[in-house]
Amino acid sequence: MSDLAIPASIKVHAPPPELERPPLVLNQRGLGWLSDHIAGVAEGKTPMWWWIAFVPSALMLAIGVICVTYLISTGVGVWGLHHPIMWAWDITNFVFWIGIGHAGTLISAILFLLRQRWRTSINRAAEAMTIFAVMCAGLFPLIHVGRAWFDWWMLPFPNSNGPIWPQFRSPLQWDVFAVSTYFTVSALFWYMGLIPDLAVMRDRSKNKIRKFLYGLFALGWVGSNRHWSNYEKAYLLLAGLSTPLVLSVHSIVSFDFAVSQLPGWHSTIFPPYFVAGAIFSGFGMVLTLLLPLRKFCHLEEVITVRHVDLMCKVTLATGSIVGYAYSMEFFIAYYGGNPYELAAFIQRATGPYWWAYWTMVTCNVILPQLFWFKKVRSNMLVVFILSITVNIGMWFERFVIIATTLAREFMPSNWGYFIPTWVDIFTFVGPFGLFLTCFLLFIRFLPVLAISEVKGVTPQADPHHPLGGAKIGGHH
Repeated sequence: MSDLAIPASIKVHAPPPELERPPLVLNQRGLGWLSDHIAGVAEGKTPMWWWIAFVPSALMLAIGVICVTYLISTGVGVWGLHHPIMWAWDITNFVFWIGIGHAGTLISAILFLLRQRWRTSINRAAEAMTIFAVMCAGLFPLIHVGRAWFDWWMLPFPNSNGPIWPQFRSPLQWDVFAVSTYFTVSALFWYMGLIPDLAVMRDRSKNKIRKFLYGLFALGWVGSNRHWSNYEKAYLLLAGLSTPLVLSVHSIVSFDFAVSQLPGWHSTIFPPYFVAGAIFSGFGMVLTLLLPLRKFCHLEEVITVRHVDLMCKVTLATGSIVGYAYSMEFFIAYYGGNPYELAAFIQRATGPYWWAYWTMVTCNVILPQLFWFKKVRSNMLVVFILSITVNIGMWFERFVIIATTLAREFMPSNWGYFIPTWVDIFTFVGPFGLFLTCFLLFIRFLPVLAISEVKGVTPQADPHHPLGGAKIGGHH
């Protein structure tokens, strides 16, 4: 029967243009073009912009290594810590980097389980960012204890010294298990998604050493039906395992403060407040990294304006949650009737750290409201600047929580003010060097986007789309 003889009531018609969503890959690019373009970022000659970024990053890393060595050999007294402020930039940086590491697993795991197809162009870089951020975060609990050579005491292992075990009631001990578990699962999840793309790189590589290494880590992948079936099962299981970790890790980090008795810390709002803040700061860092990457690697057709628009919306939503938490903290302090709690929050906004508090509010609550406007979300330069302000604001949030609470004890004679030393500053700079160095090496040697997953969201992969073989006007 010809198409002309098919009754109109049973024909499949194309949806009206106003209901069609913008494509996730522009210009109807073919599957071969995607492989060439994405793999070409790692295969081609090292561009000049990469060296311009890599050399300062490696220098920052070297400075950080020198400072940490000096810190361990001399003692934590080289930091600006003094009574009553015995936590400052060290734990601020720890919580900041753990927060940065949350967006990768959220994009990979939760959005995968929710079948959000737009995640495919950003999940690989976000997962890599997660791993490198957790590496930076893990450094600070290890060095802030002073005697870093005794860090292994935090591990529960059989020993001959009697019943000497870690103090499992200590939040520091909870952090050890939470962060190590999160890092392990995130690394497995990242590597699992890499396997099909490593096989693509293996098959395309002309360098024998690269071909051997890609083949070694591709685990013999040939793209058979059995391989894909096992891969999808394993990926789904890891996504399910990672999802509760996204919510639990930063909740456990918040217990470092919430289980104490100090006014300003002892609050049940901390776990959801910290999780929302972590996702907020994580998406801010994803935007900060991907927008230059999109420009310099010529990935505008794969990381589209729609991807940036959706990430801005998530940033707006989580930023609004964080702003709500800020206001609720003041309301709880007032409604709870505890004068010390109320005084602690008034001191945050009007005390000696007022400048840090209002920097935090401006960057985390006021400026993200610009994302309500589509013109802002479509302007890459404005989005990039706002993403940097999000990172700045979230670092100040952690600093405000820690420093303002510790600076004002119950007796005015015990009040203090934290001033960072040069060692504080350079141990803050060093992890940024580690993070950027690792991320630039990742860009240089591995596929920066998930080739197989990006192909899966193209019209050519959809059997119901004309480019995938469907015939408009055919039978249901």
